[in-house]
Amino acid sequence: MITRFYFICVSALLIHKVSLQVTGDIGGSVLLSCSSDEPGQDIEVHWRQNGSKIVYDIIKGKESVEQQETRYKNRVETFPEGYERGNFSIKLNKLQIIDGGRYTCLISHSSEHKTVELIIKEPTAGNGTKLPSTDNVTKLPTEEPKTDGVTPSPLIWVTIVVLLVMIIVCFIIGYRKKIQSALFSPVMTEDKEPRQK
Repeated sequence: MITRFYFICVSALLIHKVSLQVTGDIGGSVLLSCSSDEPGQDIEVHWRQNGSKIVYDIIKGKESVEQQETRYKNRVETFPEGYERGNFSIKLNKLQIIDGGRYTCLISHSSEHKTVELIIKEPTAGNGTKLPSTDNVTKLPTEEPKTDGVTPSPLIWVTIVVLLVMIIVCFIIGYRKKIQSALFSPVMTEDKEPRQK
């Protein structure tokens, strides 16, 4: 049982694909890639930005935009002809500064997920100098400022904690078995000698 649990945790860590990085221009479009080796019509795919904002959902081969964030309405395109081949990529149009961040494609049937980091380039003048920032106009007041540092995925932290707990549990179980075998094994003492027949 412990080895099965360990295998599941290691598999979850290995399934986590390396993040891709995509750069886009304000007002332009980008392709956010996501594919699965196990295509099918019953698959549910959920695109999220920064872990919570609903970008797009594909439920059993059909689009589902009822819960989609309003800022993504009429800006996301998919490729339904590719669903059966496992292609669940989306195209995000009319890019804005607030579109920058981490996009995750969650594929429900296999627990796969792909992560794409979208970087929005700030507009520059012809001589290469940055134009005045439009952050104050396009940034929502609840939006946190984007940092240059890369933050580890919550899945990685969960996996690390689970692996540490597993190692501790294995150590305790192994130690307990050694103690039990030492306590209940036949021990010869000086006052008892083996009987001769």
